[in-house]
Amino acid sequence: MSAWLPLSLAAQLGAGLLAGLLVGVVHFASLAFNLRLFTAGRVLPALALQLLRVGLSVALLAALIRLGLAALLAGAGGLLLVRQLFIRRARP
Repeated sequence: MSAWLPLSLAAQLGAGLLAGLLVGVVHFASLAFNLRLFTAGRVLPALALQLLRVGLSVALLAALIRLGLAALLAGAGGLLLVRQLFIRRARP
């Protein structure tokens, strides 16, 4: 499998981190909305949103592997960084 674009290591890391941070914010911000849907008894919209959230994250990681391993790892790191920030913000 060949990469889409031959990017330098710095470009792979930058693109992966930026994409991971952006998708991470969308993923974890929509998690709170998803929780409200489930607790309100709106199961079908909540499941649809859950599928969309996970699908977007998987699509990001699949696209980043096409850019290179460094982009994939940076994207996963961006997702984990946003996760940590959201967890820290949610703690009382």
